[in-house]
Amino acid sequence: MNRPFDRALVWLRRDLRVDDHAALYHALRAARQVWCAFVFDRRILDPLPRADRRVEFIRDSLVGVDAELRAAGAAHGVQGCGLIVRHGPAAEQIGALARQLGVQAVYASHDDEPDSLARDARVRGLLADAGVVLHTAKDHVIFERDEVLTLTGSPYSVFTPYKNAWLKKVDDFYLGAYPVARHAAALAALPADLRSGVPALSEIDFEPTNLHQLRLPSGPAGAAALLDDFLGRIDRYDQTRDFPAQKGPSYLSTHLRFGTVSIRRLAAEAQRRARQGSRGAEVWLSELIWRDFYHQVLHHHPHVVGHAFKPEYDRIRWEHGKHADEWFAAWCEGRTGYPLVDAAMQQINQTGYMHNRLRMVVASFLTKDLGIDWRRGEAYFALHLNDFDLAANNGGWQWAASSGCDAQPWFRIFNPVAQSEKFDAQGRFIRRYLPQLAALPDTLLHAPWTARPVDLAAAGVVLGRDYPEPIVSHEAARMRTLERYAVVKGPAAKG
Repeated sequence: MNRPFDRALVWLRRDLRVDDHAALYHALRAARQVWCAFVFDRRILDPLPRADRRVEFIRDSLVGVDAELRAAGAAHGVQGCGLIVRHGPAAEQIGALARQLGVQAVYASHDDEPDSLARDARVRGLLADAGVVLHTAKDHVIFERDEVLTLTGSPYSVFTPYKNAWLKKVDDFYLGAYPVARHAAALAALPADLRSGVPALSEIDFEPTNLHQLRLPSGPAGAAALLDDFLGRIDRYDQTRDFPAQKGPSYLSTHLRFGTVSIRRLAAEAQRRARQGSRGAEVWLSELIWRDFYHQVLHHHPHVVGHAFKPEYDRIRWEHGKHADEWFAAWCEGRTGYPLVDAAMQQINQTGYMHNRLRMVVASFLTKDLGIDWRRGEAYFALHLNDFDLAANNGGWQWAASSGCDAQPWFRIFNPVAQSEKFDAQGRFIRRYLPQLAALPDTLLHAPWTARPVDLAAAGVVLGRDYPEPIVSHEAARMRTLERYAVVKGPAAKG
């Protein structure tokens, strides 16, 4: 094979695996010797709390990637392969590694987040000054940027036609895996001074979390185990996905975020089963398409970072001042007096995970019951979610606030009690995270303030001591929200 480069470096970011890896595949085919590196970027990590589940997940996943690289090289008789791990500003570290290894090219996967694009521009300039080219490739989504457009050549702003166009375009080419193993003979042994392996958390100034107690397996092997488990119940996904007490979701979102599993593998499996008649697989594939949709929205409309997709929604006057700060703190800490909302917030605070149905419920409650700016909730999720992804998080929050692309209607306001009664009827989820309410009967658990004193006493619950009274009345808050949104949509809708 004629290779244009003698040496190349693959820079891993949100693609922490070896199998079906676009950038690694292109590098192996283009260079005689290839190394892989990951940088714990201090520009990203320094502002984080010292105990962060995502950092621990990444660190543990890198151990798996290092092992996979060693095995891939050894399968071709190349010993001493592995992953180079650095800690520092990414641009400086990649530039220094490129010089040290004497590479002519650096390969990486696309990342369309604004800060990432700015970082890559800096890296591209630094490398160019040294005569090194930066090649990037699509890997994190099935379709990106301008690959799915309307007939007039503009990006879609409504999901259903985007989904139809996505399904019409997708084929085996777009879902096919990159055969990395076939070309792994180009992997190179690590130089002696770069064999330090994956650092411990303490070496990058972080502390252990409860990640291991949460039984969220890390790395490519962890992703494979979760996928195998999900495929055994994917056919029921459409029936179970909305109920937080049931084992309905795939639980692969953190793995998708950090690329420990290939999106192509997931979409191909979902499509194959959907074509065989699995309604659950069809619905799950639709969720994967939503992910692509939000990424193309971010690419074409970067103003959504910090601003409403629909500019007129930036005119909304959100609650502010001391009372708003107190309400926001109550929401963050699970003290709103609405059990499903509070249980969901306890879930994210204790685990870094929140069920998708509950994400919609708590986002609607913050924006439309409390009247608090969606950006405050978005930032809280960004700090706490294991699977935080800027495009999906922003898209989800703007959907709930009705300010986003193909969002819920502005006058649609989730009733937190009705949501609780519908999706956690027996209170299994609420009791898991609010054990102080466990003795209340199912009929009273969703709205404890409606219980008679004798029922509260029988359950050992004193409102205001064991569990708070509601901080707002949903019906009163609903009317305030209709008035608040009238600034962008005219007179408040009836009913």
